Amino acid sequence: MRSKLFDAVNVFIITIVSIASLLPLVLVLIVSFTEESAIKANGYSFFPEGVTAAAYRMLFSENSLLLQSYLVSIVVTVVGTTLAVAITGMAGYTLSANHIRYRNALALFFFVTMVFNAGLVPWYLVSTGLGLRNNLWALIVPSLLFNPFNLFLVRNYMKQIPDSLIEAARIDGANDLFIAFRVFFPLSLPVMATITLFYGIGYWNNWFNAIMLVDDQKLYPLQYLLFKLNSEINMISQMQSISGSAVSADLLPTESVKMATAIMTIGPIVFFYPFLQKYFIRGLLIGSVKE
Repeated sequence: MRSKLFDAVNVFIITIVSIASLLPLVLVLIVSFTEESAIKANGYSFFPEGVTAAAYRMLFSENSLLLQSYLVSIVVTVVGTTLAVAITGMAGYTLSANHIRYRNALALFFFVTMVFNAGLVPWYLVSTGLGLRNNLWALIVPSLLFNPFNLFLVRNYMKQIPDSLIEAARIDGANDLFIAFRVFFPLSLPVMATITLFYGIGYWNNWFNAIMLVDDQKLYPLQYLLFKLNSEINMISQMQSISGSAVSADLLPTESVKMATAIMTIGPIVFFYPFLQKYFIRGLLIGSVKE
């Protein structure tokens, strides 16, 4: 009886928390379809007085580069995440294998990079020196080198894999590359999925590389394009308010565009996260319990 009561209370609490977590996203979606005049008059509301798709028409206008930027972000995210996960996985295997010499010294070297940063100027000089300017690689390579946190996450997980598997594979004639990709990576699927999500979100939300290294509008990633669009709308709205333009500043879908851009940017993450959720949770629990 107590067990059933406890389960019922848990279900009730989880339901309430889930609804409370979902409501802000629903509000953002509703506001993105709300008329700007209604937002100015009543603020954000779940029951808007006027409904319009003006914000989305502006984002997907004929002269808009949104679809092009979406494609750029997708390509950068897929290619960058794939390469970063492969590099981090191989580096994690190297630092976890007992037969690798100087692995502790290498781990210390990578740890130092978590504490000290060379700064922006050397980063920019190295990037431009490598030809990373106004091309897709400028959006991929500067963020490609693995994150030390992700590296140690992978290493700690792989260290739990028994050495007997390596010895058995070597008896069969397998080399380190075969052991890494055919033995360690499949057994490390939870942590690999976790860092995939980390890298994917990082690449999808990255706009700094575009600011520093890209001038061509056709290469703008989604986040940077929407950032510029919101900045331009706010600037026009402020100029019209100051100058008393005949076109009312209230007619510009400023707030609804902000909410529409939020929906556009978080959409892919919300769609893919449920498929990686179980691996993500298992990856975060690495080291807390032994399986």
